[in-house]
Amino acid sequence: MSASADFTRRSRGDAGEYRLLHKYLRDRFADRLVLTFAQIEDLLGFPLPGPAWVQRDWWERLDEAGQHTTQSDAWTLADRTATVNLSARCVTFERDAAART
Repeated sequence: MSASADFTRRSRGDAGEYRLLHKYLRDRFADRLVLTFAQIEDLLGFPLPGPAWVQRDWWERLDEAGQHTTQSDAWTLADRTATVNLSARCVTFERDAAART
């Protein structure tokens, strides 16, 4: 995806297939939310892909090419960061203080 297409998608607030997770995170007042993988799947309406369960990288904001990932748009567009705990099968989404300024 080109940088201009990425900017356009992000400026629209489009988290693609992860939009229901984005909406949930955006609409919560709590600064910290902890969701299990099962809860995330329930919100999405489909299973997380295999790499989400075993690879910390899947939860990173950027892919290997330095591009924003569709899944990370769900939380970054909601001004949150994600910290995954693979062994506990959960993710902590915290409000991004830098995004408030």
